[in-house]
Formats: sequence, C-alpha cells, structure tokens
Amino acid sequence: MSTNTTSAYSDFHLQFIAGEWQTGKDDSTNTNTNPYNGDTLVEIQQATKDQLNEAYDAATQAQEAWAKQTPAERAAVLYKVVNILDQRQEEIVDWLIKESGSTRIKAMVEFGATRAITLEAATFPNRVHGEIRPSNTPGKENFIYREPIGVVAVISPWNFPLHLTQRSIAPALALGNAVVLKPASDTPVTGGLLLAKVFEEAGLPKGLLNVVVGSGSEIGDAIVEHKASSFVSFTGSTSVGKHIGELANGGEHIKQVALELGGNSPFVVLKDADIDQAVKAAVFGKFLHQGQICMAINRIIVENEVYDEFVERFLSHVKTLQVGDPNDQGTAIGPIINEKQVQSLRDKIDEAQKEGAKMLLSGEINGQLVPPHVFTEVTREMDIAYNEIFGPLIGIIRAKNEEDALSIANDSMYGLSSAVFTADMQKGLRFARGIRAGMTHINDIPVNDESNVAFGGEKNSGIGRFNGEWVLEEFTRTHWISMQNEPREYPF
Repeated sequence: MSTNTTSAYSDFHLQFIAGEWQTGKDDSTNTNTNPYNGDTLVEIQQATKDQLNEAYDAATQAQEAWAKQTPAERAAVLYKVVNILDQRQEEIVDWLIKESGSTRIKAMVEFGATRAITLEAATFPNRVHGEIRPSNTPGKENFIYREPIGVVAVISPWNFPLHLTQRSIAPALALGNAVVLKPASDTPVTGGLLLAKVFEEAGLPKGLLNVVVGSGSEIGDAIVEHKASSFVSFTGSTSVGKHIGELANGGEHIKQVALELGGNSPFVVLKDADIDQAVKAAVFGKFLHQGQICMAINRIIVENEVYDEFVERFLSHVKTLQVGDPNDQGTAIGPIINEKQVQSLRDKIDEAQKEGAKMLLSGEINGQLVPPHVFTEVTREMDIAYNEIFGPLIGIIRAKNEEDALSIANDSMYGLSSAVFTADMQKGLRFARGIRAGMTHINDIPVNDESNVAFGGEKNSGIGRFNGEWVLEEFTRTHWISMQNEPREYPF
C-alpha cells in the first residue's frame, strides 16, 4: 500500500481487477477525452467478459472474510478514504473538470457530496443491527439478523461520476459486501479508476473492489446477469434502467435492484413567492453542470399573476451567465459531455420551435459548448416539457392557478425531485405533499442530496433509496433465525 500523497495517481490506462492493475484484453480501446477541448486524457484497452468473470471470482472470494471483519476494522478503511480524499482534493477536482466537463463550482459541489457519503458510510458498520421478536410458539425466540448481501454490481453514470459511484460502493463495502463496478464510458477515471486508487491507498483488502472498463456490447449485460452478484445498483437513463431490471429478474436468477433513473423536475412558482429568490434558485437549479443532472429543473411552472415578471427577471439573470472554460472560476456553463448529447439538444431546440414554443434567448453552439436557451409559451404536452432535457434548455409554463400548477407538475411519467416557491410555508407543505415524487423542496432547488436523508424517486424515476438508514436496508439482507429452547409438541 502506498502512503505517498505528494505525487498524482497514474496508470489509468489499466483495469483494477482482483486487487491488481492489469491491461484490458479486449480488441477495443476507450479513448477518454476532455469534452471542452478534445484533448485525449487516457486510452484504455477495454476488458473482456473473461476479465469480468475474474473480477467476480475475486469479489466472491474476498467478501466472506471481509464480512467477518469487525465493524471498527471496516469503518477504519472508510475513514482513511476520507483522509485521502481531503489530501488529494485538488487532484480529484481537476479530474472532474477535465473528464466530465464539470465547472469548478460543480466539481467542488461533487467533491463535497462524495466526501459526505463516505463519512456517512464509515458509520454504517456500527449502525446496522438486528432485532429480537416474540413468538406465539412456547419456548421459541425469534432473531432477525441483518447480513451483508454479498457481491454488489454497480453501474455508474457520467454526470456526477465520482459521487454517484461512491454513493453505492462506500455503503456496500462498509456493510461487508464486495463490489464489481462498471463506470460510464465517458468517465472511466472519475467514475471508477480514481476511486480504486483511493481505496487501494486506504488499505482495502484485495478483491473487494473491482473496476472493469468495457464496452456495453461485451460486458454490459454480463455484469448484471452474472450469477455471483446478488444486487445491482444502476444510475442512469430510464430506458437502460428498464433493460437492467428485466435482465436482473428475467433469467435464471432473481436479483435485488436499486434503479435511480431519469427525471423531469418541476419548479413551481406560486403567486406569493419571493420572485427574486425564486429566479436565483431557478437559474442555479437549471444550469448547474449545464443541466446534465437527473434532478435539474426540467420545467418551470409559474402562476399567471407573476408569470411575466418572473420571465423578465429570469432572462435578465441568465444573460449574465458565463459560458466557456470549465476550469475558469467565473464559468457557470461548461461543455456538454459528448457530441451525441449536443445533437440531442439541437433536435430539442428545433422541436420546441416547431411545436410553437417562443425562443426568447438562444446563442451559437460552439463545439460542445451550448449556451442557455429559454422558451416561453410552453405547454405541458410539448417535448421540451414532457421529456427529460439533460442540457441548458428550459421551458417556462404558465399556470392558471395553484391547482393548475399542481396538475402540470404531476403530469409526467417521472417522479424524482421537485420544488415549490411560496411565502406561505403551510401552503408550500400542502402543495409539496400533493406532488408525486420521491423528493420535494420548499423554497429551494430540486438539486439536493444529503448523505443522511432518503434519496430516490417514484414512477419511471426508479426504485430504491440511497443514503442513511435507507441504504442500510438496500445493501443488507434480512435473515430470520428462530431458536426452539424447549421441546415442541407436533400434531403428528
């Protein structure tokens, strides 16, 4: 184990399998590029299905001994990870900026969230507990144990790669499981290999964390279907999530899954809201990380009485946003992750105009830099309102009244996060409870994630919950053991 934190991590062209750094054996190469300037960051020869099998074999073998470690021993590794994250903060932030196109502001937000969930996970070994339940059978005692679930498959996304990977692997490891991780192809370093370096430096025993970088066609289905995994944690699009759910429960095995999928977050402004504060929140909640966040504001819904005032102030604020180099401290909007996503946004801009939305603000798309595009006269059935955007485009919908605003907010196949602005907190609470979503925030943005509070969605936004006590349930299994302390009488 290396304890030298003065030199930057290297050799990200290698896979981390069975506790060793090895070259991928597939014929294909992952060319990892900077989305802002196109520079090649690293070229990774991808893994084969045989290497995935090797990762699962190592995880299976290592997990049994790890589960028998004392809570203090497992917690100690997680606390060491927190210390290493702190020591390497600037190195990690730099990788987030150059690999995922994060602005410096967003990279710092993500680093903080990653640190927080790791610190929270370090408490899990001492928080998981069983129960003793009474029995109606004379002389019997019932014990409910919480046991590690075994080997967890993790498939992580590219938008918040460090945090949304660590959100699964840190709790899984803390609770005595092993992990096989497939990071997103756009972010193999911050979504996996960088964390493997950190855990290795922290002294995590070999085989417990495996990072396998490979093409979807080679290992995408195999990582889900492999007989060694008992649980699949996926964060990404709803379409892929549905496929993973079918794979996990459609073959020889029935597996537990946690699916954190797409969103269509409504941001509702009621007529008594503080408009200035609502505008500030709307701009940040929409354009953080170029809108490439599952919780990002996807629809702004404003009551008729304050609609025009809100639009005017919103446009004025958006025009001040700097678009450009994500490493520049003043940049609010950096690059879109890849060319495919840029084309998707071009298509959405064209479709919005065809459907009759009025484009009040636009700008020239330069490479993978897409400036803010703001549309008014948007209706609930338009593509820009009904489907997830994942970019710096926004439609503002006029609501007749509070009841209409709630109806529009709920008119979605998604139910991840949401927000409502009002001066009346009791009204805000009533409104929030009327929204069908896993999370709703009053007088704040829908982009919220705290390590000790339940995170997850409803409807097509997924199943399962992360963070705090909720993830303790996800990453452990319930085992009922009864003890018959005196001879029992049987009817035959």
